Amino acid sequence: MIASYNHSKINKGNYMNLITKLLTILAVSFVTIASSFASEVNLYTARHYDSDEALYAKFTDNTGIKVNVISGKGKALMERLASEGSSSPADVFITVDAGNLWKVQKDGMFQSIKSSTIDSIVPENLRGPNNEWVGIAKRSRVMYFNPINVSREEMEGLTYEDLSNPKWKGRIAIRSSGNMYNQSLVSSLIANNGVSATEDWAHRFVGNFARKPEGNDRAQIMAVANGEADIAISNSYYIGLMLSGKKGEEQQAAARKVELHFPGQDGRGAHINVSGAGLMKNAPNADNAVKFIEFLLSEEAQSHIVNNTYEFPMREGVAASDLIAQFGSGFKEDQTAVASYGEFNPDAVKLMDRVGWE
Repeated sequence: MIASYNHSKINKGNYMNLITKLLTILAVSFVTIASSFASEVNLYTARHYDSDEALYAKFTDNTGIKVNVISGKGKALMERLASEGSSSPADVFITVDAGNLWKVQKDGMFQSIKSSTIDSIVPENLRGPNNEWVGIAKRSRVMYFNPINVSREEMEGLTYEDLSNPKWKGRIAIRSSGNMYNQSLVSSLIANNGVSATEDWAHRFVGNFARKPEGNDRAQIMAVANGEADIAISNSYYIGLMLSGKKGEEQQAAARKVELHFPGQDGRGAHINVSGAGLMKNAPNADNAVKFIEFLLSEEAQSHIVNNTYEFPMREGVAASDLIAQFGSGFKEDQTAVASYGEFNPDAVKLMDRVGWE
């Protein structure tokens, strides 16, 4: 009996030692796994600039946090996020145009970004409701004109609303109504002027088109350079891409023939839109995601963005690219909340259809 009792105690002691060792191994494994998760951030991005890859590498160098990138068209990524639901590995979603960010937020896929750093950099009108998404770079929808056919005096003080004037009949180039940039421009007009007044404007505006809407934004600038139209509406950064030579010699030569006009300088200012980032509701690496967005708004990252994609900086004190600044970087910006572009998007789409904007 005594021998049996001692044997049981020995077995029990070994058993306890084994349990202790297993718990220790599990604890170490847990810490290792947690550490692994803590050292990464999963990014879904609809931005298509090669220079962004270098930006993500800088973030990793600065923080040790690896950026796992899934890139694609905005619509495809939005559909993927919806399909993945709460199981999505995405931490951050980046896309262009506030209207797209609004759609993702409306579907309940974002959460509030809590960061005093971000709040101090991004103006309130360039953030989404509840700070669920924020702008990381600005772009303006501006006018381009051929000074051979249109004088600078004619362009002085010209607004978007003025382009409905019959004097511009057959002289305007712009892309289709299916383009989100145009939908957001019309949404901003609705936000400021109402649906009825904007529809009256749009009827006359469409009547002034030089041709059926076709091509991308750069195609509109090319049309002005080639004499197919006198005024084009296109985003501001495209002239930088063209002048840089990144889009080929033909487009570079065309860009040198046109000038840029910031509309509404005597009124509410030029239309502003954003490239923006949202924090996913089920982000597995939420803390790292916030650090990543904060980095994108740092002086280092903002300078990288403006000098590679020719957008305007979100952060004050960062100079615009010289290629863009030559046209005037201190222009008056429309302070309309960019979140309204999503809010009024359904109205804008229906209105553009009613007036025959193809």
